[in-house]
Order: sequence, then C-alpha cells, then structure tokens
Amino acid sequence: MDPALGPTLAAPLADIDTDRLRLRRFRTDDVDALSVVFAKRAVWEFPFGRAFTRDETAAFVAARIDEYESCGVSCWLASERATGRVVGYVGVSVPTFYPEILPALEVGWRFDPDVWGRGYATEGARAALDQSFGPLGLDRVCSLPQSDNTASVRVAERLGMTRTKTVAMPATDRRGAVDVAEFWITAAEWT
Repeated sequence: MDPALGPTLAAPLADIDTDRLRLRRFRTDDVDALSVVFAKRAVWEFPFGRAFTRDETAAFVAARIDEYESCGVSCWLASERATGRVVGYVGVSVPTFYPEILPALEVGWRFDPDVWGRGYATEGARAALDQSFGPLGLDRVCSLPQSDNTASVRVAERLGMTRTKTVAMPATDRRGAVDVAEFWITAAEWT
C-alpha cells in the first residue's frame, strides 16, 4: 500500500489488551483461525452478502500485514483474553475504497456472530480511538458503516461519532453499489 494514502502518524500502532480482548497485529499464521469466523455469511453480509473463502481470508490477512508494514497502522486481530479464541478484527485502517477523504483512518470492526451483543465492537473501537488520539497523534478519525447495517451504525453513534452524510459507493468487481454512512470524530470531541 502507498504510505501516502494514510495520515502521518506520531508512532506506529501498538498491540494492546482491553478488559476482555487481546488486540494485536496480524500474522500469516492467523488465516486458519480467522477463516472460521469469515466463513460465516453474517460477518460479510455488509457489503458482500456472502461468506469469505479461505483464499479471501488469506488475502485479507496479507493486506493487513502489508498495510501495517507500509503505513504503521492496520486493524488488529481480536481474540478473547479469557479463552484465546479469535473472534474477529477491530481497529483503524486506511479507507482506500473512499479516496476522496484520504489521507485518513477509519475505525472499523467485524466479529463472529457468536459474540455479537457483548459489546466487543464498542470496546475494541474505543481502544482504537484511544490509540488514534493518543500515541498515533491524529486529529480526526472516520467510520464508514454501510447505511443499512444498523448494528454498526449504532456502534459509531455509541462512540460519540457524528454522522455527516450518506455516500453512494459505486459497485466494484467484488460487490454491488452500497450507501455508506460517513461518521467523523475529532481528538477534541474524543477527550
């Protein structure tokens, strides 16, 4: 990934633990555990309407590793501290699918439906925003959930983010056209 697409960081994103989650950089040996999560259609219902194959999961992991090496930031693999089980991902990444707002970072998440409703998305996203406005030294961060993904829209609202507009994203070779809710939060609003 072109490092110029992301904002200038004061430091690279570190691995951290929250009360219930271990959040760390992706490694190539994460594919098998993450494939179990990504094989569930609900995880990728928005925007793809289907599950990921193992090869797609491997490509996702490789892209996260490349993003971190290029930009100093990418989403974390999320696992439960109590069990060690991989439950998804959360964190900040460069929203290359929306070039009009670059350089920027987006806070985002995807979790195993088996753990939905436990507050993991909010907990992990709060940790990502703490890091973004702390060690990373950012001024603002966006979140770009699909408009009809009401659960993710509610997480962005719980984080105190402000919805600024709805953006029509054209179809790609992997998904149809979608409407995205554009949310932002500044460092001053977060603290």
